[in-house]
Amino acid sequence: MHIDITAEVLQSQLGYSNNDNILEQIEERIKNTKDFNQFSKHIISLNDKLKHINGYIAISNSEKFFKIKCDEIINKDIIKQFDEEVKHWADKYNINLKKLKNKNVYYILGKV
Repeated sequence: MHIDITAEVLQSQLGYSNNDNILEQIEERIKNTKDFNQFSKHIISLNDKLKHINGYIAISNSEKFFKIKCDEIINKDIIKQFDEEVKHWADKYNINLKKLKNKNVYYILGKV
């Protein structure tokens, strides 16, 4: 079964309110993300997988991409698990990420 991941679907699945401004931001990030439709359904599954370690997918305010973020936690084991999950996901689906130095944030740039 093929599921189209639209801006409206992402808005709902990522926990954003039903708001036209948010919808426009999501649409802009979809357009900026290389080959987004080839891996879009896996963004939702990654978001679900990261929830138990305070990780999630969000709209970046500083970049025109989606970001993968883990809330600041002192526990190094959680941060290590977060990094491993994100890297595994990116390798599995051939996704290019940009990691922010000294932060638990990755930008999803698109397919390699």
